[in-house]
Amino acid sequence: MYFLIEDTLRKCAAKECRGGKSQYVAVLSPEEWQKERDCFDMGIDMDFDILEIHNTKAEVNYDSVTGTFALPDREDMSAEYRKFAFALDEKGIVFIDAGDNVTKIIEKIIRTKKWRLPSLERFIYDFLEQIIHGDLMLLETYENELDVINKEIDSGKDADLEKLNEIRGYLRHFRSHYDHLIDLAQELEENENNFFKTENIRYFKLFSNRVSRLYDMVVSLLDYTLQIRDTYQSGLDVKQNNIMMVLTVVTTIFMPLTLIAGWYGMNFKYMPELDSVLGYPVVIIASILIAVAGIIFFKLKKWL
Repeated sequence: MYFLIEDTLRKCAAKECRGGKSQYVAVLSPEEWQKERDCFDMGIDMDFDILEIHNTKAEVNYDSVTGTFALPDREDMSAEYRKFAFALDEKGIVFIDAGDNVTKIIEKIIRTKKWRLPSLERFIYDFLEQIIHGDLMLLETYENELDVINKEIDSGKDADLEKLNEIRGYLRHFRSHYDHLIDLAQELEENENNFFKTENIRYFKLFSNRVSRLYDMVVSLLDYTLQIRDTYQSGLDVKQNNIMMVLTVVTTIFMPLTLIAGWYGMNFKYMPELDSVLGYPVVIIASILIAVAGIIFFKLKKWL
């Protein structure tokens, strides 16, 4: 598919796109790119292999800028990244996409955007904006879910650690994704080949600043997940300490009783208490007094 950048994107034929009157946007499959790349006169030999795309980046060549996009699926963060490549110069930009990722973004731009001062820079800005559209709301959703988990921990309930770890994994994906987007925007902002008009470089700076704020929010949420895990672990440590304290107190209370039982369990022949009528009742009373005294003592110390 081919488009001319006018007050909006206007679909056109390949011949009209290469006429040079207006800057263009082209969306090609890898097979179409192999057949038509020489027609774009960018002086590059870029082979597209979706398996070789690992992140979002841009590279400046002698007379072009090439790069790739690897975008997490916001609707299913565990799904495979959406991947495609691009090449651009001062005349326009070509996307090489094996799926419909770029087409969906362009269709949304056509529905929602109309430009007073159309330019390639403005299109790229809107394209990048569509990539992060809705991310702020998504991150706020993660924040609300973390708040719920934190409140459950504070109320003494068992934390949903599986959900916590899942959110943490998603946030780590976003942190890496935003980091790469910032690098790409800064690479375009450098304008090493002078493809972009000086007054339009601000678009890339604007996008870089916005992604930086999202990046900072993700870092803050990652710190929040660590704080929640530390709080949960502290609660577990307190519970374990309480259990150990109770066991220690019980052991301490019954230790004298164990001594008495062991002492009189020796059954030596000349132990006078064995022949005493009061020996058994005295031992019972002494054991009860020792146990009660121990409980009172630990209650006063607030260890029970």
